Amino acid sequence: MSKHPEQLGFDALLETAAQDNTARVFEQETSHLPSDWTEAIAFHRRQIERHNDAMLANDFDAAMAIRNDAYLLARKLNGGAPGILAGEDAPGCVLARKVAAKDGYVPLWGQDGVFAVRAAGMAFNVEMNGMFGIGATAMPYLGFSVRAVDCTKPFLSETGYRSFLGVSVEPVLDMTVAGFVCRVVELHVANELKGKLLSVAVEYREQRS
Repeated sequence: MSKHPEQLGFDALLETAAQDNTARVFEQETSHLPSDWTEAIAFHRRQIERHNDAMLANDFDAAMAIRNDAYLLARKLNGGAPGILAGEDAPGCVLARKVAAKDGYVPLWGQDGVFAVRAAGMAFNVEMNGMFGIGATAMPYLGFSVRAVDCTKPFLSETGYRSFLGVSVEPVLDMTVAGFVCRVVELHVANELKGKLLSVAVEYREQRS
């Protein structure tokens, strides 16, 4: 059944009212968050510090709340619109980049970072995801990926690369990012690879040379 013009106009009013209400709710939710970029970056650094403390204490509820707050911050910087991770210049990506750990340093929980570590008889480079990483608002532990330092030596995979998303371990107080990565890799080698590392295929050695 077709709608009368009057009904179409009423539907438009309802949609406008719903949009206005959504905007008001968002404004209330983000009233404590800065909209200026300089202030936002400093604020996000403090979020990471609090998030790191929560993760070290195994207070995952607090950690997840801080991550959600960080997403609200990025969205506020995006004018309230989604797409906070849509590209390199999107607010979430810029925030993550501005507060990332220096290369070679183990990041705090919630920071992006690249560092080297040894575990399960291997040396490898780690690319750690911060609180804007894939699955960060759904899983307590953040994802990461690893790459072989020396592709002529046994590794976790034949490609010299392995990502770990949605992984978990038994919570331990004061477990750092490096400690978490090492534990995940050790469990993967023990359980998935049955203690046997793999040779990196020749074609992948050539790509890395």
